[in-house]
Formats: sequence, C-alpha cells, structure tokens
Amino acid sequence: MTVTIVGSQLGDEGKGALVDRYGGEADVVVRYQGGDNAGHTVVEDGEEYALSLVPSGAIRGKVGVLGNGCVVNPRTLFSELDDLRERGLEPDVRVARRAHVVFPYHRRLDGIEEEAKAESDQEIGTTGRGIGPTYEDKAARRGIRVADLLDPEVLREKLEYTVERTTAVIENVYELDAGEECDVDALHEEYADYGRRFREEGMTVACGPFLAERRAAGDNVVFEGAQGTCIDIDHGNYPYVTSSNPTAGGATVGTGLGPTVVGDGEVVGVVKAYLSRVGSGPMPTELDSDGAGHTTGDEPGQATGNETDQPTGDDTDAAIAAEIRDRGGEFGTVTGRPRRIGWLDLPILRHAARVNGFTGIAVNHLDVLAGLDKLAVGHAYELDGERVETLPATTETWARCEPILKEFDPWPDVDWDAVAAEGYDALPESARVYLAYLESELDTEVYTVGVGPDREQTIERVDPWNRV
Repeated sequence: MTVTIVGSQLGDEGKGALVDRYGGEADVVVRYQGGDNAGHTVVEDGEEYALSLVPSGAIRGKVGVLGNGCVVNPRTLFSELDDLRERGLEPDVRVARRAHVVFPYHRRLDGIEEEAKAESDQEIGTTGRGIGPTYEDKAARRGIRVADLLDPEVLREKLEYTVERTTAVIENVYELDAGEECDVDALHEEYADYGRRFREEGMTVACGPFLAERRAAGDNVVFEGAQGTCIDIDHGNYPYVTSSNPTAGGATVGTGLGPTVVGDGEVVGVVKAYLSRVGSGPMPTELDSDGAGHTTGDEPGQATGNETDQPTGDDTDAAIAAEIRDRGGEFGTVTGRPRRIGWLDLPILRHAARVNGFTGIAVNHLDVLAGLDKLAVGHAYELDGERVETLPATTETWARCEPILKEFDPWPDVDWDAVAAEGYDALPESARVYLAYLESELDTEVYTVGVGPDREQTIERVDPWNRV
C-alpha cells in the first residue's frame, strides 16, 4: 500500500512530523521532488532533528529514497547523514541514479539572479540553494545526474560542457567574475569523490524498479512531498513557486511508479491550522499592521462561524501574528527567516483538495491558536465585486483578492499532552467546531490533529494503513 503526504498550503505545514508518524507502518519513505531547500523537522522523545534533504523516515530507521524528481546536493546529503550517525542513528538512504545534482555554480546563479530580480521588484524569495538553476539545467538537457558522478570520465566531460555555458552567463550577462564555483578541476575532484562514496556505500538505485520490487514484496511505501501545493510550478501562484511539483501527481513522475499506484493509495493533505509563508507573493489573509487584509463579507453568520465586514490589519492583528509566530516557531528551517502569518485560507485548501485528490487531511498546530483574542478563517475572496471560493489562476488576480472572513470562537489553552492521550473528543468544543468546518468545506475527513511537535502529541482518528 502507499500513502502520499502533500503540503496543502505554502509549505511549512508540518509534513515531516506526519511522515514520521506514518513511518511506523511504512517500510520505505520516498522524497519525490525538491532538494535541500525543503526543511522539515522531526521531534522524537523531545529531541529535534532538522533535516533538509534526508527523508523524514530516517529517524524511524526506514529505508529512505531520494527519487528521480529530486535535485540532490551531495554536500548537504552527506553532512546530514554524518550528523545523524554521530547522534546514534543508522540512516539507510538510497538515491535515484536519474536524480539531478546541485553544484556550487547553481547556488551562485541562484543568488545572482535573485539580486537582479530584486532591482525591478521581481524577486521570488528563494532559499538561495541553487534549486531553480538545477531544474533549469535539467529542462535544458545539460544537467548532470547522480549516475554521472559514478563515472569520473563522464563527469569531466559533462562538467566541461555545462560549466563553460554557466561561466558565459555569469561573465557576459551579469558582468561578474565566475569565481571558484566554476573551477572545473576543483568540481571534478570533489564530485568524483562523492561518486566514489555513493559506489562504496551502495547508495544509488534505479528508483522505479527498486520501488516496484519493494511493493511486490509487500512493503508499505510513503511518498513524501516537499514544500506545498501553492508553490507547485504548475498549480501554484506562479512565478512565486518552486521549480518542481509538490502536488500528488509529482509522486508518480518523481519516482517512476505509475499514477495507478499513487491513485490506488491514500493521499493525505497536511494543513497548518493557520497560514504561514516565507518569501514574496500574495497572501490575502495576512495579519499585519499595514491593512494588508480586510474583509468584504456581508452575509449572516452560519453555525460554524460568522462572516464579518470588520477590517483586519490593525495593531491587534499585528500582535496576534507575532504571538502565533513565536508560539509556532515560525522561522524557516533552512533559512531561519521569520515567516509571514495569516488566518487559514479556505480558497487555498479547496484548490489543494481538488488538485491532489485528498482522501484525508491532517491538521497541525491547533494548539498554537489557543487563547487568542479572536479567531477567523478566510472563507472566500471578494474579487471585483464577485465572490470567489478557490484560487485564481494568476498571481496578479490573486493579489487583488480581498478575504471574506468567517469568525470562530477561540478555544482555551489546555493540557495538550492530556488531550493527546485522551483523543479527539477531549479537544475543546470550539476546536472541534473549527475542524468540523474544514471537513464540511473540503468534503474529506480529518485523519490526525497535531497539538504539539512530538510524535505522541498527534491525535489519530483514522489510520490510513488500516482504513476500512
């Protein structure tokens, strides 16, 4: 059986914790896209593991696979593996031979291009990890793959071809010195050594056949998406997107297993109980002190909450955003940047549910919202006098959307460990109303509820491995 875990929003939803939890029944955990720009944190017995490339299942001792849809920075990969081993773990990670490799010149280009875009207010807000330029080389058919590192002669030939063109871009387009990042001899020495380590440790696989064999043997497989639906290059708010497909369809393209394999399993969308974002781009429900979000709803309240025409964006909202940010630790795992904070955005979630075909959702960080002075969700948008209930196709249109907020009664802060131990019915009533609203709007069940970062602080209602 397979379970695909997908971010439903803008990333940072807490996917790693869910992968770790479901990893107890899994035999193999597969990352199917992205690279070391995708931070995920796993907490076990109070100990925190911050990973950016190693699949989350490594903490559980599962076989981890970086699929062909990933872009792999060997420096990061081996650094994380060595760190985990120093901490007493024995991670078993395999890397698809078809996966593309991130080189130092990709990171250099990433920084140069972002600076150039900033001059005309076009910056994307990338992590600077070279992910976009690596995918660019892949699409341009000049990329270097993990399999190429295994053959020093092939590696040399491909480096000379690619680096020559990269050097020309840096020197002739941006009028900068190419620098040590484009030193072919140094790159060849370092990356041929990574190839040697891949060979000696038996880490590389033909991803599709490897996974097919494991499934034929009866193994359970978790497909782990990085980032979130709204930064999918096809289905996100382009151009403020990543360079791959975090959505469920990416699991088949990025692993070599067919769509009937993914579609025959469970697809669980991870939802943070509010919204956060790193980087640029629209965020209609954002809470700030600049009047960045306000409502235009004038409908009467419903059983699950009241729509309101009271504007947000005042000092109270700025204080709420700061409180949520501090409570939720809303600082990027990879970059350390403070994340932008907003109310939960239902048009985003409706879009994600359709694109991914969720069979269930996992709601995280419910405890972070406890005890707030007020609580709301963005139920819909107002756009040019019309009501919109899902994500517009263009970023420019999305930026013009104003949120229609639905108010909810906040829930009190409680002993969340005790609640987690007792189960779903122990949640405060107003929290259960909030969750029931999500189920109704998205037409899917809440499988789990996260009320803390530790594995034991997740309330499980439905086990996807044993769903009847």
